[in-house]
Amino acid sequence: MSYTVKMLPPAKYTIFIKANYFLNLDNMALKSTIFKTNLNIADMDRPYYGQHQLILARHPSETNERLMVRVLAFALFANEHLEFGRGLSTEDDAALWLKDYTGDVRLWIEVGLPDPRVLRKACGRADSVVVLAYGGRQADIWWTNNAAALEKLDKLSVLALDSEQSMALASLASRGMDLQCTIQDNQIWLTDGENTVAIELRKLTK
Repeated sequence: MSYTVKMLPPAKYTIFIKANYFLNLDNMALKSTIFKTNLNIADMDRPYYGQHQLILARHPSETNERLMVRVLAFALFANEHLEFGRGLSTEDDAALWLKDYTGDVRLWIEVGLPDPRVLRKACGRADSVVVLAYGGRQADIWWTNNAAALEKLDKLSVLALDSEQSMALASLASRGMDLQCTIQDNQIWLTDGENTVAIELRKLTK
């Protein structure tokens, strides 16, 4: 099993980055809940090592499970230019995306069970599109119903988390998080120092 995306080949050099990420709080819904996260990443598969200060807004309709899958997505594809979209209420934004200096989208990431029309549109805008799907039985039904159409999208990679893993991630959520993510041989560990969640993603697309 591999979740490597074509447009992000393994780096030739080890990279050390410390960066701050802030969202425009003026654009957030008044009822959104703010989560501040210190995320340390040791990805030995790329390799990539970085420390990121994240501020996430949880929309009133967003669950802790989705919030933490967004954090996981950031850890998997961390880059100094990777950003969170403006939230569930903004259909034209990805959950996360990576843009180059011209504003072109190199990587578009969705989490959950997105509408195939959204993914086709994303493939038209981005060099590569990734979905982190979760939801247990609902995710299985979503894939069964849409696999034939989604397999035709060459830019698309679909990765799936088991429901036990996504729910375990949700248990780590707090408004002030200090997390360590370690990735080695396609195995992922996310810990807050007291609790550790082990994750192995399933690649659904061929």
